Order: sequence, then C-alpha cells, then structure tokens
Amino acid sequence: MTFANQISSSLWAATAPDRTPAAALAGQAETDVAVIGGGFSGLSTALHLAREGIRVTVLEGAAVGFGGSGRNNGQVIPTMTAAEPDAIEARFGDVGERFVGLIRDSAAYLFDTARAEDIDCEGEQTGWFQPAHRASRMALSEKRVEAWSKRGAPARLVDREEAARLLGSEQWFGGMYNATGGHINPLALARGLAGACEARGVTIHENCPVASVERKDGKWHLVTASGAVLVARSVMLATNAYTGFHERKLAPTVARSLVPVLSWQMATAPLTDAQRETIVPGRQAVSDTHGDLRFFRYDKRNRLVAGGALAVPVNGPERLKALVGKRLAEAFPALGTPTFDYVWNGFIGMTEDRLPFITRLGPDFWCWAGCNGRGVALSISLGRELAGAIAGRPLEELALPLSEPKPIPMHDLVTRLALPVFLPYYRWRDTRD
Repeated sequence: MTFANQISSSLWAATAPDRTPAAALAGQAETDVAVIGGGFSGLSTALHLAREGIRVTVLEGAAVGFGGSGRNNGQVIPTMTAAEPDAIEARFGDVGERFVGLIRDSAAYLFDTARAEDIDCEGEQTGWFQPAHRASRMALSEKRVEAWSKRGAPARLVDREEAARLLGSEQWFGGMYNATGGHINPLALARGLAGACEARGVTIHENCPVASVERKDGKWHLVTASGAVLVARSVMLATNAYTGFHERKLAPTVARSLVPVLSWQMATAPLTDAQRETIVPGRQAVSDTHGDLRFFRYDKRNRLVAGGALAVPVNGPERLKALVGKRLAEAFPALGTPTFDYVWNGFIGMTEDRLPFITRLGPDFWCWAGCNGRGVALSISLGRELAGAIAGRPLEELALPLSEPKPIPMHDLVTRLALPVFLPYYRWRDTRD
C-alpha cells in the first residue's frame, strides 16, 4: 500500500486551504457518538449529528481527507457505476426506492451542504456528462436516461452533435447528461467539513488510528494505537477502502468484503484561454462508458484533471503521463501533447455486486462501505441518513438498504489480481459492441 501515501503530490494538497492537524486522543474520554474516519462519510455523519446537538468525537488515523475522500477526481455524480435503479428497487423494495431517491439527489445535496456551511471547495455545479464511447453504447445511455427520468432526475439524452459541442471533440457518440452534477476540490471539501464540524462542537483527533473496538457494560470502548480510550454510546465506522490500512484487525469482515482498487489521478498544466474556449467549454464533469474509464474535468486554475488505471503500478506516474496524455491528445487535437504537473493515487472500495453495503456491526455500531467509484456525492447523503439512524429515527423513514458484508474468498489474492486480470478484459470489451 505504499503507493497510497502519494497524497502529498496531489493537486488538491497543493491548492486546498491549510488545516492545522488536531491533536491525537490522550488518556480516556467519553462521547455520545464515536466516528472512525475523517473522510466525507465520517465528517458528514458528525456534522448532521452535531446539528441536532449530539456530542460527537471523530478519530482519524492520519489526517482529515487522507483516504479516498482527499485523493479522488472530485467529480460529483448522482448515479452508481453499474447498479441501476430498477435492480436496486427490485432487490430492496421500499427502502430501495428511498435509496434511489437519495442517489438521484446526492449531487445537489453536496453542493447545497457546501453552500450552507460556507465551504470554499471550488465547487462548480456545471453538470455531469457520461458520453458513449461507441455508437452501440448509446442504447445504455438511453436506458439510463429513461430509468432516471422516470424517478424525477433531470437526466436527458444528448445526441452526437450536441456531445461534440459539449466536449469540443468528435470522439464520442452522445450520452446521458445530468445538470445537478459537477466537480469540487475534494480535499478542500473534507477540510471544510471538518471546520464546520468543529464549529458545532465536534471533537476531532487526527493521527489517531483505532486499534480495537470492544463492547463493555453497554457501551463501546475504542482503543487507539497509542493506548488512549474513547467510550461511546454509538459508533460509526467510516473507513471504506482504507479499513485495515492503519490497523489490520480493526474490522476484518468489512475489509475483506471490499477490493481496494488503486485509482490514479493527474492534472495538466493550465490550459490557454483559446484551448479553454474549445475543450469542454461548459466546464462539465465528464466520465464516459469505457470499462477502462476516460474521465476529466477542470479545476479552478483551468488544469484538466484526468486519470486512469494500471494493471501493474510499477513506474506508474511516467507510464500514465504517456497513456493519458495520448488519450487526451487524440480526443482534443487543440490540446497538443499535454504536460502533467501532478500525479497521485488512492484506493476506491469495490464490491462484487457494485453496490455499497450498509450494516450494523453490533448494537448502535453502524458502517457503510463500497463506494464503487461514486463516493463523493453518495458519502455526504449517506452521512445524513446514518446520522438519522444513530439519532434514533425509524429505519422506515431512512434511505438505508441494509445488507451484510460478504467476505471475499482468498481476499488477498483477489486484491492482488483484480486489476492485472480485469483491466485487460475491460479494455478488450471496450472495443466490442
């Protein structure tokens, strides 16, 4: 996992507002709710609980936004990657319908939350576009537009001519557009959420990995790696793909139910004004229908923030500069051969069924994991719902489709082989109708 330490080389680390790390927990303390993990999920849960006057303490193993929350591309997307609305509702019934509604509104809710808390996260609600990379994939776009439109989402089908205007490229064939999406500086959002939490009385401890959680006398006792103890009525585990990163024994069932996939991000040098006027002139977030995904968006300084995947991460930055640079140059001839000022990476948590699992690990001990590449918008809304559950709202009112984590057989082997096996397959499939 040494590659996951590259957050310091990220564009977001270079541009997000500074944050002075909070002190680690020392001795013993008590709280109403203990949140493990200082990413989007944990901070959103803490913020919503604090709004109700509930005492919350967040324990973060490294720094706020250290995990996937501070390393991703920053696209705010109101869908799942592969789990479609019909399948979610068929599996979960009424709560599945509520969950689909949560996904539908998740991008708008993130931007609303940032505005309400006055968080400067470079948010641009310019829309999200999923262009079809082959003519045959337009059938998928049509089905998705139909499914989401039926549920009240502002999804619409874009034809090839409009796609060319939106993208400044003839390479795609149309696709699905949703105006509620957009993009942010994700590390700035994480740090902003932490500040909003602290302003409402939440206690945050950083560089404070939790080694164990044990139930004693009707309460949870969280023991940190340094031996400090936090006693809480309720616990929220919000570590997703980084479950087990600091302490492997923390929640092994959760960790072994996910495949942590290394996702690479990179940012070009700032584009010229002339390039900006022709390449994605509306500044939408874009991620297409490739299995080996093409994705990009602008940052505040007019850098294109893109990325890719590698079967083997050896010499990753240089290989990705060549691979992604070639893809961008082919799509946008006006760009020429781009130069990249930043390359970084982080883990995303994938599940076998491409759905997150939301579960209770014990009395008043909640957890969700498995963002499947859609954690930015989803995390903020799920934090709200989990805060409601912790505060005692009936589950019948919440969008929480509960399911059990399913440990993956031979997990360590699967984790090592996931990209070397599946990425070539995805690339092969991307060339087929």
